[in-house]
Amino acid sequence: MIILGIDPGTAMLGYGVIERTGPRLRAVDYGVIRTAATLSLPERLEAIYLALTDLIELHAPAMVGVERLFFTKNVQTAFAVGQARGVILLAAAMHDLEIREATPNEVKVATAGHGAASKEQVQRMVQAVLGLPEIPEPDDAADALAIAICVANRERSVSRIPVGALDRSAIEAAPSGITPYEKAVREALKRERLVVERDVQTGGVRRSKTAS
Repeated sequence: MIILGIDPGTAMLGYGVIERTGPRLRAVDYGVIRTAATLSLPERLEAIYLALTDLIELHAPAMVGVERLFFTKNVQTAFAVGQARGVILLAAAMHDLEIREATPNEVKVATAGHGAASKEQVQRMVQAVLGLPEIPEPDDAADALAIAICVANRERSVSRIPVGALDRSAIEAAPSGITPYEKAVREALKRERLVVERDVQTGGVRRSKTAS
C-alpha cells in the first residue's frame, strides 16, 4: 500500500510517500512544494493543487494522510494551513482517494512513542523506522513522512481486527514476537535514552551535527 503524507502550508508544503508491505515500511519519495512569495494566494493554491496532482498521478497512493487543523494563537498561520488543507482534500477527492487525518500529538505518539517528543526526536524516529541513511530534510518533509507513518501504523492496526468481531474479547491475540517496525522503534528509543544519559553525565552539552 502506498500512502502519501502531507504537512500543509501555503508557502511550503511537505510531502512524504511511503510504502507499507505487511509490517515493513519504506520511504518512496519526500520533499517540499514551495510557492513564490510574489504569487497571489489564488496562484499559490493553484500551484499546490497542480503539484499534488502530479504527485498523486506519479505514485498512485491508496490514501492520503494530512495533519488535522488545530487551534493556534497565530491566526495567520491557522488560515494558511486551513487554505492549504482545502486544496489537499480537493486533490484527494478528485482522485477518489481515502483521506486520513491525524493531530500533531497523534503523530508524535505513533512515531516517537509519546506526545511530548521534540521535533528532533520525531525526525530521528522517522529515520530509524524507514531505514534512511540520514535524517530527512527539510523539517516539513520529515513531518509529512511522520504523518504517513502514523496513518500506515493506524491502518495496519485496524486491519488486524477480524471482520464481525463484536467486542475486544472476540478479537484474536496478536501474534508473538515483534514486527520490524516495532523493533526499529524500540532500538531508536533505546538510543535516545543513551543520548539523554550521556548529556546528563556531560552537563547537558551537545553539538548538532549536520549530515553531509
